[in-house]
Amino acid sequence: MLTHPSHVLFLRRHHLFSQLPDDVFEQVCGLAMQRRLSCHDTLMHQRDPAKRFFLLVSGQIKLYRITAQGQENLVEVIQPGQSFAEALLFSQTRYYPVSATALKDSVVISIDGNHYRNALEDQPQVCLSILASMSINLHQRLKDIDTLTLASASQRVINYLLEERDPQNDRVVLQVPKRLVASKLGIQPETFSRILHRLVENGLIAMERRDIRILATEALLDYHA
Repeated sequence: MLTHPSHVLFLRRHHLFSQLPDDVFEQVCGLAMQRRLSCHDTLMHQRDPAKRFFLLVSGQIKLYRITAQGQENLVEVIQPGQSFAEALLFSQTRYYPVSATALKDSVVISIDGNHYRNALEDQPQVCLSILASMSINLHQRLKDIDTLTLASASQRVINYLLEERDPQNDRVVLQVPKRLVASKLGIQPETFSRILHRLVENGLIAMERRDIRILATEALLDYHA
C-alpha cells in the first residue's frame, strides 16, 4: 500500500493518474507498492509475467533485452517521472519483453496492472492520454529502428548528439556510461569512443568525460566517414 504523502502526490500528478476520480485513485494507491532498489538491483526480468507497471520516483533504470546470443541491447534509460511497462496493459502480451535494472539507487512505485486497467473502463479521457503517450513512444521506436538500419555508425552517433544536445548551449551530458549509449546505437563501445575522438580531431566537438560540446553543427550534419 502506498502511504508516503510525497509519493502519493508524485503519483497523483502523473498523467496516468491525474484524471482518476478520488475514490478510484485511493484504490490504486491501496494496491500500489513502493520499491527501493540499490544500484545494479533488477526490478524485473525479460519473460517474467507482466502483472504490474511502474513509475520511477528517483534514480535511473535501464530497460534492455538479452538476445539469443547473450548480448545485452539497451532499449531505454528511464528517468524520474517516467512510467514504463504500462503499454502491456492494452496488449495480449503476458510477459515483460525487457529486463529492468537500476543504474543508480532508485525508488519505484509499482502499480497493479489488472486493477488499473479495469478502473479505466469508465475513464475515456485517461485512456486517450495513455494512447497519446503510446503513440509518441511508438514513433520514437520506429525512428530508432530507421536509424539503426539505415545509418552508418558515425551517422548514428551524430544523430544521437544532435537529438540529445541542449539547444541553448549545444552541450550533451551523457546520463549513462558510454557503453550503454553504444548499446542503444547498436555499435561496440570501442567504435563509439573511436567516432567521438574522430569528431574531436576534426574540430566538430569538444569532450571532457561525459560532457560533450558541439562546436560546428552544420559541419557535423555534413560529416561523413
